[in-house]
Amino acid sequence: MLPTAAVATITDDSQYDTDTNADSQSQEITSQVSFDLSKNGSGESAGPVAAVGDWAPPACWYEPKYTPAEKEQQYKDLVNTPLFSGKKEAQEGFESRFKDGDPYTDFNKKKIGKGMFWTSVRDDSRVGDDAIWACDEADFWVANGAAPKVENAIDAETLAGLAYSKIQVPDTEVALAPEEATKVNLPTWAWLDKTDFHEVSVTASLDVGGWNLSATTTAKPVSLKLEPGTSDATTFPASGECTINDDGSIGAPYASGKSDETPPCGITYLRSSGDSTYNLKATVTWDITWEGSNGEAGTLPDGTFGNEQAVTVQEIQAVNR
Repeated sequence: MLPTAAVATITDDSQYDTDTNADSQSQEITSQVSFDLSKNGSGESAGPVAAVGDWAPPACWYEPKYTPAEKEQQYKDLVNTPLFSGKKEAQEGFESRFKDGDPYTDFNKKKIGKGMFWTSVRDDSRVGDDAIWACDEADFWVANGAAPKVENAIDAETLAGLAYSKIQVPDTEVALAPEEATKVNLPTWAWLDKTDFHEVSVTASLDVGGWNLSATTTAKPVSLKLEPGTSDATTFPASGECTINDDGSIGAPYASGKSDETPPCGITYLRSSGDSTYNLKATVTWDITWEGSNGEAGTLPDGTFGNEQAVTVQEIQAVNR
Protein backbone atom coordinates (compact mmCIF):
# COMPACT_ATOMS: atom_id res chain seq x y z
CA MET A 1 0.00 0.00 0.00
CA LEU A 2 1.38 3.40 -0.91
CA PRO A 3 1.80 6.06 1.80
CA THR A 4 -1.08 8.48 2.09
CA ALA A 5 -0.73 12.21 2.61
CA ALA A 6 -1.90 13.98 5.73
CA VAL A 7 -4.08 17.03 5.22
CA ALA A 8 -4.52 19.81 7.73
CA THR A 9 -6.37 23.06 7.12
CA ILE A 10 -5.47 26.19 9.07
CA THR A 11 -6.25 29.87 9.07
CA ASP A 12 -2.81 31.27 8.49
CA ASP A 13 -3.37 34.70 10.01
CA SER A 14 -0.38 34.75 12.36
CA GLN A 15 2.16 35.55 9.63
CA TYR A 16 0.06 38.46 8.32
CA ASP A 17 -0.19 40.25 11.66
CA THR A 18 -3.86 41.12 11.30
CA ASP A 19 -6.97 40.55 13.36
CA THR A 20 -9.48 40.36 10.56
CA ASN A 21 -11.54 37.21 10.09
CA ALA A 22 -12.11 37.73 6.36
CA ASP A 23 -12.53 34.47 4.48
CA SER A 24 -10.04 35.65 1.88
CA GLN A 25 -7.24 35.32 4.41
CA SER A 26 -7.94 31.67 5.13
CA GLN A 27 -5.38 29.41 3.49
CA GLU A 28 -5.24 25.66 3.19
CA ILE A 29 -1.86 24.53 4.45
CA THR A 30 -1.28 20.88 3.58
CA SER A 31 1.04 19.06 5.91
CA GLN A 32 3.88 17.31 4.16
CA VAL A 33 3.83 14.45 6.65
CA SER A 34 2.98 11.17 4.90
CA PHE A 35 1.79 7.91 6.41
CA ASP A 36 2.63 4.33 5.50
CA LEU A 37 -0.49 2.34 6.38
CA SER A 38 0.59 -0.96 4.84
CA LYS A 39 0.98 -2.63 8.26
CA ASN A 40 -2.11 -1.09 9.78
CA GLY A 41 -5.25 -2.96 10.80
CA SER A 42 -7.89 -3.26 8.11
CA GLY A 43 -11.41 -4.44 7.52
CA GLU A 44 -14.85 -2.97 8.06
CA SER A 45 -14.78 -3.66 11.78
CA ALA A 46 -11.30 -2.24 12.45
CA GLY A 47 -11.22 0.99 14.39
CA PRO A 48 -8.99 3.55 16.13
CA VAL A 49 -7.59 3.02 19.60
CA ALA A 50 -8.59 5.40 22.37
CA ALA A 51 -5.68 6.58 24.47
CA VAL A 52 -5.86 5.76 28.17
CA GLY A 53 -5.82 8.96 30.23
CA ASP A 54 -5.91 12.53 28.97
CA TRP A 55 -3.17 12.21 26.31
CA ALA A 56 -4.04 13.18 22.75
CA PRO A 57 -2.07 13.24 19.47
CA PRO A 58 -0.51 16.59 18.50
CA ALA A 59 -3.14 19.18 17.65
CA CYS A 60 -0.65 21.50 15.96
CA TRP A 61 3.01 21.56 15.07
CA TYR A 62 5.62 23.44 13.04
CA GLU A 63 7.21 21.89 9.98
CA PRO A 64 9.40 23.02 7.04
CA LYS A 65 7.24 24.37 4.26
CA TYR A 66 8.55 27.24 2.10
CA THR A 67 11.74 27.86 0.15
CA PRO A 68 12.68 31.54 -0.34
CA ALA A 69 11.11 31.43 -3.82
CA GLU A 70 7.91 29.92 -2.45
CA LYS A 71 7.74 32.52 0.30
CA GLU A 72 8.15 35.27 -2.30
CA GLN A 73 5.38 33.71 -4.38
CA GLN A 74 3.17 33.61 -1.30
CA TYR A 75 3.74 37.36 -0.93
CA LYS A 76 2.88 37.96 -4.60
CA ASP A 77 -0.30 35.94 -4.19
CA LEU A 78 -1.27 38.15 -1.27
CA VAL A 79 -0.56 41.31 -3.25
CA ASN A 80 -2.71 40.03 -6.14
CA THR A 81 -5.57 38.97 -3.89
CA PRO A 82 -8.68 41.14 -4.36
CA LEU A 83 -9.11 43.79 -1.72
CA PHE A 84 -10.39 42.52 1.62
CA SER A 85 -10.74 44.04 5.06
CA GLY A 86 -7.27 44.22 6.59
CA LYS A 87 -5.35 43.54 3.39
CA LYS A 88 -3.20 46.67 3.79
CA GLU A 89 -2.12 45.63 7.29
CA ALA A 90 -1.52 42.06 6.18
CA GLN A 91 0.66 43.14 3.27
CA GLU A 92 2.64 45.57 5.39
CA GLY A 93 3.23 42.90 8.02
CA PHE A 94 4.42 40.41 5.39
CA GLU A 95 6.76 42.97 3.80
CA SER A 96 8.23 43.93 7.17
CA ARG A 97 8.92 40.36 8.29
CA PHE A 98 10.05 38.66 5.10
CA LYS A 99 11.14 41.38 2.68
CA ASP A 100 12.44 44.44 4.50
CA GLY A 101 14.72 42.93 7.11
CA ASP A 102 12.62 42.48 10.24
CA PRO A 103 14.13 39.91 10.54
CA TYR A 104 14.43 38.58 6.95
CA THR A 105 15.59 40.45 3.87
CA ASP A 106 14.37 39.69 0.34
CA PHE A 107 12.77 36.44 1.52
CA ASN A 108 16.18 35.07 2.58
CA LYS A 109 17.21 34.44 -1.03
CA LYS A 110 20.88 34.57 -0.06
CA LYS A 111 20.32 31.29 1.79
CA ILE A 112 18.65 29.37 -1.04
CA GLY A 113 19.32 25.65 -0.58
CA LYS A 114 20.51 26.15 2.99
CA GLY A 115 17.20 25.97 4.81
CA MET A 116 13.46 26.59 4.70
CA PHE A 117 10.77 28.66 6.33
CA TRP A 118 8.81 26.63 8.85
CA THR A 119 5.08 27.15 9.31
CA SER A 120 2.37 26.01 11.70
CA VAL A 121 -0.04 23.23 10.78
CA ARG A 122 -3.22 22.53 12.71
CA ASP A 123 -5.18 19.30 12.72
CA ASP A 124 -8.49 20.20 11.12
CA SER A 125 -10.22 17.30 12.88
CA ARG A 126 -9.66 19.08 16.21
CA VAL A 127 -11.88 22.09 15.53
CA GLY A 128 -13.13 23.42 18.85
CA ASP A 129 -10.04 22.18 20.71
CA ASP A 130 -8.06 25.13 22.08
CA ALA A 131 -4.87 23.06 21.69
CA ILE A 132 -4.79 23.83 17.96
CA TRP A 133 -3.96 27.45 18.79
CA ALA A 134 -0.80 26.60 20.72
CA CYS A 135 1.25 27.06 17.53
CA ASP A 136 0.95 30.80 16.99
CA GLU A 137 4.51 31.72 15.97
CA ALA A 138 4.92 33.52 12.63
CA ASP A 139 6.80 31.56 9.95
CA PHE A 140 10.51 31.34 10.78
CA TRP A 141 13.72 30.24 9.05
CA VAL A 142 15.54 27.03 10.00
CA ALA A 143 18.85 25.92 8.48
CA ASN A 144 18.97 22.43 6.95
CA GLY A 145 19.71 19.82 9.59
CA ALA A 146 19.06 22.19 12.50
CA ALA A 147 16.47 21.59 15.21
CA PRO A 148 14.42 24.74 15.84
CA LYS A 149 14.31 25.81 19.47
CA VAL A 150 10.58 26.36 19.56
CA GLU A 151 7.91 24.37 21.34
CA ASN A 152 5.86 22.08 19.08
CA ALA A 153 8.50 21.93 16.34
CA ILE A 154 8.05 18.58 14.62
CA ASP A 155 10.40 15.84 15.80
CA ALA A 156 10.42 12.06 16.04
CA GLU A 157 8.03 11.98 18.99
CA THR A 158 5.61 14.33 17.23
CA LEU A 159 5.64 12.07 14.19
CA ALA A 160 5.03 9.11 16.48
CA GLY A 161 2.01 10.86 17.95
CA LEU A 162 0.66 11.62 14.48
CA ALA A 163 1.15 7.96 13.52
CA TYR A 164 -0.74 6.97 16.69
CA SER A 165 -3.76 8.92 15.45
CA LYS A 166 -3.83 6.80 12.27
CA ILE A 167 -3.62 3.38 13.92
CA GLN A 168 -6.51 1.01 13.25
CA VAL A 169 -6.80 -2.26 15.16
CA PRO A 170 -8.82 -5.42 14.49
CA ASP A 171 -12.26 -5.80 16.01
CA THR A 172 -12.62 -7.64 19.29
CA GLU A 173 -15.57 -9.93 18.65
CA VAL A 174 -14.49 -12.90 20.71
CA ALA A 175 -15.26 -16.49 19.85
CA LEU A 176 -17.65 -18.06 22.39
CA ALA A 177 -18.19 -21.78 22.92
CA PRO A 178 -19.58 -24.33 23.36
CA GLU A 179 -23.08 -23.70 22.10
CA GLU A 180 -24.60 -25.11 25.26
CA ALA A 181 -22.43 -22.74 27.32
CA THR A 182 -25.00 -20.02 26.76
CA LYS A 183 -27.03 -21.80 29.40
CA VAL A 184 -27.33 -20.54 32.95
CA ASN A 185 -24.53 -21.70 35.29
CA LEU A 186 -22.45 -23.27 32.53
CA PRO A 187 -19.07 -21.67 31.71
CA THR A 188 -18.66 -19.93 28.38
CA TRP A 189 -15.16 -20.11 26.93
CA ALA A 190 -13.92 -16.93 25.22
CA TRP A 191 -10.85 -16.46 23.05
CA LEU A 192 -9.19 -14.46 20.29
CA ASP A 193 -7.09 -16.31 17.75
CA LYS A 194 -3.53 -15.17 17.05
CA THR A 195 -4.08 -15.32 13.28
CA ASP A 196 -6.65 -12.53 13.48
CA PHE A 197 -5.27 -10.73 16.49
CA HIS A 198 -1.82 -9.28 15.90
CA GLU A 199 0.25 -6.14 16.32
CA VAL A 200 -0.11 -3.31 13.84
CA SER A 201 2.01 -0.27 13.01
CA VAL A 202 1.94 3.04 11.15
CA THR A 203 4.95 5.04 9.98
CA ALA A 204 4.81 8.83 9.74
CA SER A 205 7.51 10.52 7.62
CA LEU A 206 8.59 14.01 6.69
CA ASP A 207 11.11 14.44 3.88
CA VAL A 208 11.43 18.08 2.85
CA GLY A 209 14.35 20.19 1.70
CA GLY A 210 17.21 18.55 3.55
CA TRP A 211 15.09 17.57 6.53
CA ASN A 212 14.27 13.86 6.68
CA LEU A 213 12.79 11.99 9.61
CA SER A 214 10.29 9.21 10.27
CA ALA A 215 8.81 7.40 13.23
CA THR A 216 7.00 4.08 13.41
CA THR A 217 4.34 3.62 16.07
CA THR A 218 3.44 0.03 16.93
CA ALA A 219 0.40 -1.24 18.81
CA LYS A 220 0.71 -4.67 20.40
CA PRO A 221 -2.26 -6.41 22.06
CA VAL A 222 -1.63 -7.23 25.71
CA SER A 223 -4.96 -8.07 27.36
CA LEU A 224 -8.69 -8.54 26.88
CA LYS A 225 -11.27 -7.28 29.36
CA LEU A 226 -14.67 -8.96 29.43
CA GLU A 227 -17.73 -7.13 30.77
CA PRO A 228 -20.71 -9.54 30.75
CA GLY A 229 -23.41 -6.90 30.42
CA THR A 230 -25.04 -7.95 33.68
CA SER A 231 -24.03 -8.18 37.33
CA ASP A 232 -25.48 -11.70 37.40
CA ALA A 233 -22.34 -13.26 35.98
CA THR A 234 -18.91 -14.52 36.98
CA THR A 235 -15.83 -13.85 34.85
CA PHE A 236 -12.69 -15.92 34.46
CA PRO A 237 -10.35 -14.69 35.73
CA ALA A 238 -12.31 -12.85 38.41
CA SER A 239 -10.96 -9.48 37.27
CA GLY A 240 -12.30 -10.03 33.76
CA GLU A 241 -8.78 -9.26 32.43
CA CYS A 242 -7.51 -12.06 30.20
CA THR A 243 -3.80 -11.77 29.49
CA ILE A 244 -2.22 -12.53 26.14
CA ASN A 245 -0.60 -15.93 25.63
CA ASP A 246 2.98 -16.46 24.49
CA ASP A 247 1.78 -17.31 20.97
CA GLY A 248 -0.17 -14.03 20.65
CA SER A 249 -3.63 -15.48 21.29
CA ILE A 250 -5.93 -14.71 24.22
CA GLY A 251 -7.82 -17.39 26.11
CA ALA A 252 -8.19 -20.91 24.76
CA PRO A 253 -10.67 -22.50 22.35
CA TYR A 254 -13.26 -24.82 23.80
CA ALA A 255 -12.89 -28.45 22.91
CA SER A 256 -14.95 -31.56 23.55
CA GLY A 257 -14.36 -32.87 27.05
CA LYS A 258 -13.70 -29.47 28.62
CA SER A 259 -17.24 -28.85 29.86
CA ASP A 260 -16.20 -29.44 33.49
CA GLU A 261 -13.05 -27.32 33.28
CA THR A 262 -12.69 -23.67 34.21
CA PRO A 263 -11.85 -21.60 31.13
CA PRO A 264 -8.72 -19.41 31.32
CA CYS A 265 -10.87 -16.65 29.80
CA GLY A 266 -14.63 -16.73 29.96
CA ILE A 267 -17.93 -16.07 31.69
CA THR A 268 -20.58 -17.94 33.58
CA TYR A 269 -23.98 -16.29 33.40
CA LEU A 270 -26.10 -16.82 36.54
CA ARG A 271 -29.44 -15.68 35.18
CA SER A 272 -31.31 -16.11 31.92
CA SER A 273 -31.48 -13.18 29.53
CA GLY A 274 -35.17 -13.98 29.03
CA ASP A 275 -36.59 -12.67 25.78
CA SER A 276 -33.67 -10.26 25.43
CA THR A 277 -29.87 -10.56 25.30
CA TYR A 278 -26.90 -9.43 27.33
CA ASN A 279 -24.44 -7.02 25.71
CA LEU A 280 -21.07 -8.63 26.25
CA LYS A 281 -18.38 -5.97 25.91
CA ALA A 282 -14.89 -7.09 24.92
CA THR A 283 -12.15 -4.47 25.13
CA VAL A 284 -8.55 -5.06 24.16
CA THR A 285 -5.71 -3.02 25.63
CA TRP A 286 -2.85 -2.26 23.25
CA ASP A 287 0.69 -1.41 24.32
CA ILE A 288 1.97 1.51 22.20
CA THR A 289 5.66 2.03 21.43
CA TRP A 290 7.52 4.07 18.82
CA GLU A 291 10.92 4.18 17.15
CA GLY A 292 12.36 7.04 15.13
CA SER A 293 14.70 6.82 12.16
CA ASN A 294 17.16 8.92 14.19
CA GLY A 295 17.52 6.20 16.84
CA GLU A 296 15.14 7.76 19.35
CA ALA A 297 12.43 5.54 20.82
CA GLY A 298 9.82 5.61 23.53
CA THR A 299 6.36 4.69 24.67
CA LEU A 300 2.99 6.36 24.33
CA PRO A 301 -0.12 5.78 26.47
CA ASP A 302 -1.86 2.45 26.08
CA GLY A 303 -4.80 2.39 23.71
CA THR A 304 -8.08 0.51 23.99
CA PHE A 305 -10.59 -0.68 21.42
CA GLY A 306 -13.66 -2.78 21.96
CA ASN A 307 -17.18 -3.57 20.89
CA GLU A 308 -20.33 -5.26 22.14
CA GLN A 309 -21.90 -8.48 21.01
CA ALA A 310 -25.29 -9.86 21.93
CA VAL A 311 -25.35 -13.04 24.02
CA THR A 312 -28.51 -15.05 24.62
CA VAL A 313 -28.53 -16.99 27.87
CA GLN A 314 -31.18 -19.63 28.42
CA GLU A 315 -32.26 -21.75 31.35
CA ILE A 316 -31.29 -25.41 31.19
CA GLN A 317 -34.40 -27.35 30.29
CA ALA A 318 -34.99 -30.47 32.35
CA VAL A 319 -36.29 -33.54 30.55
CA ASN A 320 -39.15 -35.39 32.30
CA ARG A 321 -39.42 -39.13 31.67
